[in-house]
Amino acid sequence: MTARRLLPAAALLLWAGVCGTAAAATLEPPVMALRQFGEPMFKPGFTHFPHVNPDAPKGGAVTVASNFPPTFDNLNPIPVRGVLPRLIGLTHDPLMVASGWELDAAYARLAESVQVADDRSEAVFTLDARARWHDGVPVTAADVTFTWDAIQTHGSPMLKAALAKVTAVEAVDERRVRITLSSRGEIKPIIDFATVMAPEARHWWTANGRDIGRTVLEAPLGSGPYRTVSVDPGRSLSYERVADYWGRDLPVNRGLYNFGTIKQDFYRDDDVMFEAFKAGGIDIRLENRAQRWATGYDFPAVADGRVVKRVIPSALPLGAQAFRFNTRRPQFADPRVREALGMLFNFAWTQKTLLYGQYHRTLSNFPNSDYGASGVPGPDELALLEPYRDRLPPRLFTQPFQPPAGDPGGNNRAETREALRLLKEAGWEPKNGRLVNAAGQPLTAEFLEVAGGGLSRIIQPYVETLRRAGVDASLRSVDSAQYEARSDDFDFDVIITNFSFASPPATELRAFFGSATAGERGSYNYPGVRDPIVDDLVEKVIAARDEATLKTATRALDRVLLWSFYMVPHWYNPESWVAAWDRFGIPDAPRKYDQEFRLTLFPDTWWIDPAKTAKLGR
Repeated sequence: MTARRLLPAAALLLWAGVCGTAAAATLEPPVMALRQFGEPMFKPGFTHFPHVNPDAPKGGAVTVASNFPPTFDNLNPIPVRGVLPRLIGLTHDPLMVASGWELDAAYARLAESVQVADDRSEAVFTLDARARWHDGVPVTAADVTFTWDAIQTHGSPMLKAALAKVTAVEAVDERRVRITLSSRGEIKPIIDFATVMAPEARHWWTANGRDIGRTVLEAPLGSGPYRTVSVDPGRSLSYERVADYWGRDLPVNRGLYNFGTIKQDFYRDDDVMFEAFKAGGIDIRLENRAQRWATGYDFPAVADGRVVKRVIPSALPLGAQAFRFNTRRPQFADPRVREALGMLFNFAWTQKTLLYGQYHRTLSNFPNSDYGASGVPGPDELALLEPYRDRLPPRLFTQPFQPPAGDPGGNNRAETREALRLLKEAGWEPKNGRLVNAAGQPLTAEFLEVAGGGLSRIIQPYVETLRRAGVDASLRSVDSAQYEARSDDFDFDVIITNFSFASPPATELRAFFGSATAGERGSYNYPGVRDPIVDDLVEKVIAARDEATLKTATRALDRVLLWSFYMVPHWYNPESWVAAWDRFGIPDAPRKYDQEFRLTLFPDTWWIDPAKTAKLGR
């Protein structure tokens, strides 16, 4: 298919602000960008984002790999079941996309424009007339409504939570879709819908009895820059660039998606995957182990420059990686028990011995951002927290939250004494070397992990420390399918998770911490948080109309969660560590908020440099 010749950008893109309200709900003029706070950074007529080479050559083959997840058994992004490969998103277009330079903005992609009601009660998206599925069939409003209905019936809790304020989605005509909201005055739910909604092809799913509510290994028909061309179930996927991709000249796509073919291999063992990279079987590696980054890249290809290590900075707010207790289990219902077990995690020793001093300790549910609590509550936070004072621990109002640092030499005696005091206070007494309750039942803590995931070296020393304190602690490694099933069913004592939030945080907070999701199979509320105070504060975050109010609410929420001890905080790295065989062209300036390696784990701005590739003998 040949793309229609583009009109001048000024003729295509109309711009209007998204602020202001009126008594009557009337649609404002169409815009090609939305922003929650302030005006969008990129104005009508922009040709490409600053982090790309708009003239990057297309073509060439690249191989990447994954061990998280270490396999896949599903290519359908709708249902909660199954393990989905991350790169499958390359095959579909969302209505709008982020810029990488703002945390709260979205720009036209599948939808060429959006009209927002002046009271923010509804919005109408107009699909780009050029948009096509890979079989040449136009993308229509009916595809959007079909996908919406599928999400409501079969979608994961995370998807539903992100779209919770959308009450109806209807086709106005072939190209226009109206969404109706339960809220008034909020632009964020409209941005969420625009960036989350990547329509499925109704005609493909309804043909031959396909069921969009089930997992599939037949690649669904897409509309994006790549199509899936080969599926080796559980082992590898191959994608090819769509030469006549309808959106290739959009400003949001210029300079992106340059590789001709992409192969993604899956590994159950990270060490095996690293050896494959060293041997040249993988082109790009995102390193997440400090020990290896510090000492493991001493092989000849690094020494002679054929493999290049890069440190890529990012201001992107990060999720909090942590041990998370399942409070549905009776032994973890008491926050004193959770606090005590957290005291027994010797982070200082872990940082020195296992992490080579290369990480920052996580002190918040919103690391690498200013959404998290710090110090003692300020006046605005106090005003927000005051109505709950009689239900919150007094020290929340007077002390900064600070997890125990531990001792780098391994001598954690002070924290151990305090932990045992708290456990005794909570009803757990030492007896014959074990902590038991009044009924004689032992305090148990089984840590669940994916076999080969690389974190057993962190978990095992913690398990041994807990055992010395009298806890019946153990580590269970299972395959990824079993891990997925058990975590979906909340069949675990303790797991390691990394909660990744949208920025600014919003409706996804319900999925992580809301009472309504605590009992919903497959939700991200792994700790089982059921707290009316948390629910109230989550809603205050979502309802915030300005950035200052939002930050006050996230900090108050963070403080309540921290002092409830649902997690034992780990660490974070504000940089991405990337190693690659030296055959790529790379833009000079990365995005401010790194989406390549933080979110997609894929360098969508890179391209193959033929001269470098030839020098490597590829």
